Amino acid sequence: MRTTTLGRTTSVSVTELAFGAAAIGNLFTAVGDKEAAAAIEAAWDSGIRTFDTAPHYGLGLSERRLGEVLSAKPRDQFTVSTKVGRLLRPTPPAGDDSANGFAVPATHRRVWDFSAQGVRSSIEESLARLALDRVDIVYLHDPDDHEDEAFGSAYPELERLRAEGVVGAIGVGMNQTRMLERFVRDTDVDVVLLAGRYSLLDHTGLTTLLPEAARAGVSVIVGGVFNSGLLADPRPGATFDYRPADRALLGRALAIKAVCDRHGTPLRAAALQFPLGHSAVAGVLVGARTVEEVDDAAQMIHHPVPAELWHSLRLNGLLPEEAPLPVVQEP
Repeated sequence: MRTTTLGRTTSVSVTELAFGAAAIGNLFTAVGDKEAAAAIEAAWDSGIRTFDTAPHYGLGLSERRLGEVLSAKPRDQFTVSTKVGRLLRPTPPAGDDSANGFAVPATHRRVWDFSAQGVRSSIEESLARLALDRVDIVYLHDPDDHEDEAFGSAYPELERLRAEGVVGAIGVGMNQTRMLERFVRDTDVDVVLLAGRYSLLDHTGLTTLLPEAARAGVSVIVGGVFNSGLLADPRPGATFDYRPADRALLGRALAIKAVCDRHGTPLRAAALQFPLGHSAVAGVLVGARTVEEVDDAAQMIHHPVPAELWHSLRLNGLLPEEAPLPVVQEP
């Protein structure tokens, strides 16, 4: 599987397809320990060597499950990223964490903390849960409502940690472009994780963020390529950004699918491969909870997509003219 070195780093590389571990943190529905471990092993067997997690995912469950598998792998053969900004603090058990989207007991509470000490504490706690000696990439996680502290305290601490060799690459993960653009312009981040804003349905990232990242030499990892489900299976009731898609979005998704069908290509393959056409994009991040989901993503990332399909999407007004098209993969 193709790998790319991140930004201006020389030692941190990512595979074009990364395993997103939110789902094995029991996102929305519970996953058994064996099922979660099997999904991670399937990712490894498919050639995936980049794994993304966060304390937020299942109140640490995602990190623990990921670490149980990865800690048995050769450490120089994989890249793992986690995130800072939410510290986990014990609390008397009270129901479950479904209000935050995770089917786990509410044994901890999340405390927003973008202070320098909060960043260091979060990484130390993540390393303990992961049972690893280091993480390769650390992202500031959703600092939307903490902009001043993120720029004034958290980011400078990440720079210090990178200089100390505690982490290899630093960045920010968000589902908006405005603040990511500021990080690309005003800081020395290696990578930004853009969720849901550069897909076959949402081209927001193409306007400013991706061109600025390309000019600055900052890598972009694109998450949410299926926009939470609509581009995986467009049908009434399908979700876009975790809410039921409105009629206009559903119609657009169905129109894209119709073009894919005419060219004998699964919509999922086009959705996965489209972001990789931009020179700033180093990889796509896909969440998976089962072996079947992992295997499907690994197949779709390599499924041949004819050039005629991309041009048909443009001709039908479904892709902007300025969107770079992926390199055609031959059968």
